[in-house]
Amino acid sequence: MNFKEDQRFQEAIAAFDSLNSKDPNTVEAGGQTLPKELHDSLAMTRWIEKLYPDADEAVHLAARCQHLCRWEVPRNSYPEGRTGYLKWRTDLKKIHAEQSSQVLRSVGYGDEMIEAVQAINLKQGLKTNEDVQQIEDALCLVFLESQFEGYLDKWEEAKVIGILQKTWAKMSDRGHEAALQLPLSDRALALVKKALA
Repeated sequence: MNFKEDQRFQEAIAAFDSLNSKDPNTVEAGGQTLPKELHDSLAMTRWIEKLYPDADEAVHLAARCQHLCRWEVPRNSYPEGRTGYLKWRTDLKKIHAEQSSQVLRSVGYGDEMIEAVQAINLKQGLKTNEDVQQIEDALCLVFLESQFEGYLDKWEEAKVIGILQKTWAKMSDRGHEAALQLPLSDRALALVKKALA
């Protein structure tokens, strides 16, 4: 039986989606208004299925819970600046890993799967753990596809280019190829080309 047909898997996905559907922040996509974290987790799954059709169960679970209930710990609850941002990101990874493990245990997953999903949530072994790399590609593509253009008027060009370069460095060749196929605006595409030059 394919793991996607397993009741445990389906219950975990439903639980993650239910939690993420409580996000008070919304996004417009395909003529629909969706809770942001639900939208992003569905997009994560879409990218995993497109780029890595043979991805394993832990990757599919992690795609749906990577930023589980992120709105509960807003960025502005930490100090401004890079140090505050990095502390927020580090703490969030731990929170997401803990929340996801509670859901997984509640539907009957054992320690081995829970630890595999937590390792992905915590990004342990980026560039060496294939599962983590697959999720990182999906995260970067969701950012580039649905969030990046919204920052172009908020950030100076040098900051945008720096963020693009950091994003690119996290991705695999397969992720790069997909990113270059995204329907970006002329302005965004020009900045991508500058970042990669």
